[in-house]
Amino acid sequence: MGAVDFENFVHELATVSGQAILPFFRTALSVEDKSRGAVFDPVTAADRAAEQAMRTLIRRTFPSHGVRGEEFADESPDADYVWVLDPIDGTKSFIAGMPAWGTLIGLTHEDHPVYGMMHQPFIGERFYGDGAQARYRGPAGDRRLGVRACPALEEAVLMTTSPLLMGEVDRARYVEVEKRARLPRYGGDCYAYCMVAAGHVDLVIETNLNEYDILPLIPIVEGAGGIVTNWEGTGDLSGGRVIAAGDRRVLEAALKVLQAA
Repeated sequence: MGAVDFENFVHELATVSGQAILPFFRTALSVEDKSRGAVFDPVTAADRAAEQAMRTLIRRTFPSHGVRGEEFADESPDADYVWVLDPIDGTKSFIAGMPAWGTLIGLTHEDHPVYGMMHQPFIGERFYGDGAQARYRGPAGDRRLGVRACPALEEAVLMTTSPLLMGEVDRARYVEVEKRARLPRYGGDCYAYCMVAAGHVDLVIETNLNEYDILPLIPIVEGAGGIVTNWEGTGDLSGGRVIAAGDRRVLEAALKVLQAA
């Protein structure tokens, strides 16, 4: 089966996860801190309800597939097909009542990401792709996504969720890139990557990402013509230091600064 065979099913996963999440959004829900005294790492009943709903549907429809998610233990992680789920990417925005969050749904085949979706049920937007193309569906209609040209850092719109999430050394490197960018903006989480795919943002630079934070976004960015790599410019994202760009020229310029700082 190719990635296209899963498209309708991924939309179904997005629908059931949204139905689980929306009753909790902008309500007085309780928040648990998973950090155990480190940097605040919140989780809510909405996160767990959405992931459980998606896992149940996957088990029922594709019992031989594996699942990796943020909130529960891995299921058959060595299967040929593995779903990678982040029920609410941007939980801090979620608990603050801000709409800059989304559900991430990724599919890997033999450890290679072949399909990804970001669903924002409150706004009603879906960004999805298979690495060859990417599309948008939402209030603005249904259209194909494409990155924009950006030849230099001095012309770039740059995003990161927050430099405060970076270690001291990485933050200093990031700041050197930010100094050169035309417009740096903070926040966004998964939305920042979708804005690269949509041609509104040129660079996203982050650290300390987990697999479920980035893997579902790779087929969207790459399907729109962009690039996702690490700070060394290789494809290994296991270290959590990620850079996404719409134009290889601005990517190479940013990498040069990150590696020299």
